[in-house]
Amino acid sequence: MKILIAAAEMTPFAKTGGLADVAGSLPKDLKNLGHDVRVVIPCYKQITAGEYLTDLPVPMDGHLESAIIRYTAVEARNGDIPVYLVDNHKYFYRDRMYGFNDEFDRFNFFTKASLAMLPYIGFQPDVIHCNDWHAALIPLFLKVKFMEEPFYQKIATVFTIHNLQYQGRFPRGVMKALALDDSFFTPEGLEYYGEVNFMKAGLLYGDVLNTVSKKYAAEIQTPELGEGLDGLLRKRALDLHGILNGLDYDEFNPSKDEKIYVKYDVNSLEKKRENKYRLQKELGLSMGDVPLVGIITRLASQKGLDLMAAVIDQIMGLGIQLVLLGTGEDYYEKLFAEVKMRYPQQTSINLGFDAVLAQKIYAGSDIFLMPSRFEPCGLGQLISLRYGTIPVVRRTGGLEDTIKNYDPETGYGNGFDFVEYVPDKFLDAISRAVNLYRNNPEAWNKLIHLAMSMDFSWNRSAIKYLELYEKAINKRKLTVTRAV
Repeated sequence: MKILIAAAEMTPFAKTGGLADVAGSLPKDLKNLGHDVRVVIPCYKQITAGEYLTDLPVPMDGHLESAIIRYTAVEARNGDIPVYLVDNHKYFYRDRMYGFNDEFDRFNFFTKASLAMLPYIGFQPDVIHCNDWHAALIPLFLKVKFMEEPFYQKIATVFTIHNLQYQGRFPRGVMKALALDDSFFTPEGLEYYGEVNFMKAGLLYGDVLNTVSKKYAAEIQTPELGEGLDGLLRKRALDLHGILNGLDYDEFNPSKDEKIYVKYDVNSLEKKRENKYRLQKELGLSMGDVPLVGIITRLASQKGLDLMAAVIDQIMGLGIQLVLLGTGEDYYEKLFAEVKMRYPQQTSINLGFDAVLAQKIYAGSDIFLMPSRFEPCGLGQLISLRYGTIPVVRRTGGLEDTIKNYDPETGYGNGFDFVEYVPDKFLDAISRAVNLYRNNPEAWNKLIHLAMSMDFSWNRSAIKYLELYEKAINKRKLTVTRAV
């Protein structure tokens, strides 16, 4: 199978969130399964890799812009994975990746260039895997702009929603930049409360749709988490699937991780304790067997931090140590700075992001918090399991699909959860974890062994994606045959 993955970011080249991890990891397993998989991303200012391959004109709102296509590759076990970088100084040579007034133009250009480059590089994919709103115009353009061109007619699309909250919504005038007439600006088309919605283009025109967990696929069909698109998603329910993101077990491996203090595995948990003591020392916390609770997060209300704010004094009253790493909304940065002032001996609040410190927190903590209001998939809980750090989560989205509540009677479960989005339930879940840690070391060690032995690698998810690609290809073939 010939597969092109189109995304706005990809590790190791450019990353702001989990999308980059997916775009960086999934192709490796697809390649290892014997498929010709390639990736296309924008060439942001910070990307220094890539050699000139070709350049081509891209029509943009009455004029032509030049797209320079650069080539680089990432290694997989069965050979290199080609990565194409769409370069244009005007659109991508900036100090950050996102957050500009011309986002619609930048990703309109990226979309058009990604499609236009294919004949130039001699690659005709069977399927294009489009990720989030940044690549959501690809299914639309294939079916509207390129439907008469033989090269493109049989190319199928899979459109993946990583977080429905981010949709790419722009003023109506964007229709002119897209070279689409007003017949597309309707409630049945791209119109969304008076705006143009790029995400909606992917949902309408993608051959097959999916999101990053089964639970989230169900949740986004409800008014509560459908972000105004639940009606459309219910209409496409038969085409909507949920495939859990995997974890790169080569990258996240405590027995090989160069970022942590001491490498360890499930048979050397005393070395995990050494990671804890050295983390405590580095962060200025008293060294010892007090429960060390970690949280690595974007500081935003989606992540359940309002719950944490409501019961922070009770949490600290459990006699724990808290280490936080994250950046985001001013309100939460100020709140946690105040927590540090009130509990200087019990907390280490690190406002910012540090990839090395993140790994040390995963390895050194006993308990990991993810009380999210919603969570499409979540990688933090998967990483914490891999490092033997027990998650406390809210039962939603991918957290529900991966974390099963510990039952002290049977010993079943790999973490602690709560259902109702209320502070008391969150506090109760943390208390249950802390009590088990303190009062039943044998059960806690069994829990660590179970957590570290679980398999959430990409291999199983990659096989499911291949099944999804086949569905899309067969559906596209049927559509083309009917048109002929």
